[in-house]
Amino acid sequence: MVEPTVVPASGAAQTTRAQAGIARAAGINALGNVGSRLLGLVRESVIAGTFGVSGGTAAFDAVSSVPKMVYELLIGGMLSAALVPVLSEYASEERREELDRILSILLSLAGVVLIVVVVALELGAPWVAPLLLGGFDADLLRTATTLVRLIVPAILIYGISGILQAYHYARKRFVYPSLGAPAHNLGVIVAVVLLAGRLDLASLSLGIVVAATVQLLVQLPGLRGARLSLQFDWHHPVVRRILQLYAPVVLSIVIQNVGIIIDRNLASRTVAEAITWMQKATFLIQLPLGLVSMAVSLAVLPTLSQIDARAELDRFKRTFSLGLRLVLVIILPAAAGLVALGLPMIRVIMERGAFTPADTHQTWLALCYYLPGLPFAAIDLPLIFAFYAQKDTVTPVVVGVVAVLIYLVVGPALAFLLGWGYLGLVAANSVQLISHAVIMLWAFGRRFEGLRGYGVISTTAKAALASVAAGLLAYGGYAVAARALAGRGMVTDVAGLLAGAGAAVAAYAAAAHLLRIEELGLVVGVVRRRLGVAARAPHAET
Repeated sequence: MVEPTVVPASGAAQTTRAQAGIARAAGINALGNVGSRLLGLVRESVIAGTFGVSGGTAAFDAVSSVPKMVYELLIGGMLSAALVPVLSEYASEERREELDRILSILLSLAGVVLIVVVVALELGAPWVAPLLLGGFDADLLRTATTLVRLIVPAILIYGISGILQAYHYARKRFVYPSLGAPAHNLGVIVAVVLLAGRLDLASLSLGIVVAATVQLLVQLPGLRGARLSLQFDWHHPVVRRILQLYAPVVLSIVIQNVGIIIDRNLASRTVAEAITWMQKATFLIQLPLGLVSMAVSLAVLPTLSQIDARAELDRFKRTFSLGLRLVLVIILPAAAGLVALGLPMIRVIMERGAFTPADTHQTWLALCYYLPGLPFAAIDLPLIFAFYAQKDTVTPVVVGVVAVLIYLVVGPALAFLLGWGYLGLVAANSVQLISHAVIMLWAFGRRFEGLRGYGVISTTAKAALASVAAGLLAYGGYAVAARALAGRGMVTDVAGLLAGAGAAVAAYAAAAHLLRIEELGLVVGVVRRRLGVAARAPHAET
């Protein structure tokens, strides 16, 4: 076991405060994500039961990527790469007036650009649909065109909301962004329930617009006291700096989006339902990723940016290593749980109404092919954010391009040359995630001389061992409950999931205690305090 780095008393105090702040921020983000994921489960259940799996649902699943891709290209990718790091430098109270002016400029300029993009996509919808779904027939392409036109107004709303999220993150006000995702899912659920009977698939596209609006509205109370106005200053130094930082990222996002478009197009040439099966499996993968990796990464980024501005390399590495360890101690047991309980989870969440047992089986197969990439995807985001905090957006771009190129070689080879069909595309996606994370780790080691002495390797080994125990107990708990109830219906699956999850949590907690995984105690302490339970969390390893 590698010994932790010894820190002087003053440094230890700084580290403890930083740990507490990061853990609190991650706790807020995580709780918001818990609400989002729970509502996401309801959303997927409602959609699956209402519409099932068909060419029409596959068309929507492909079309729903359009506002996401455009948002990531124009605002989302900028958020972590440039907006949060730069705005964090203006987040002090003495610079509040300057920050409000910058926010006004960003909102004004983004509004103009996004309106132009929305109008262009409305006019270009007949050409957008075939790009995504070239393997579909003419009727489905017409349906997809209509869905595109209904959904693209969400881009404007997402963009404004994203800038407000960056503003709140920079000021380390995590509550408002954390409410956005749950509100978004609630908006989709309400829209589908109210509109599906009259509008069919169109209710899904309109539901995204409604959801985006609700997500924006919950950000607005955080602007109380801010002095905002229309300001179109394209030459403001901060605007130039943000664009300079973001310029390299654009290439990466364009290539990633091209990869997504090709992925959807290739999937449409296997079986029509493939896109929906892949989307449902991706949703399950995103549950722990959003809950853990994104929550921790967004909590750490503002602190890393401020530390980097003071050129404190050792403190930078301690803070980053804490974030990485927090991700690992949660994501590894989550991956083990999905391996053990993924199939009954799909049955409970989705298998009802128009979603058949055959759909459950295919979704489960896709999940199995996605799972190898999950731990790598989880550590990838903190690694990317570490470079962003140093105002280095070029390295993640280069790595991203390489990873997409790997996918574009491996995907068609597995899907068509070897005959794996859509599962070959899923397997290639896992290869892409693994290769991206491995290359980022190598780049981080060269830049920062690695993390030897910061507890990452020892924590990973301990968490992996504890996760194996949790996965075995999860499967055993489910099997015992299923055998006791002598059935395979909904009651059996729910009881089995509860028994398996309970056994897994108990096994992981016991193993974590025996192996002294102190990071888990820090997470638990934060969550308990957020829930109003008085508890003192142990200090994490430094």
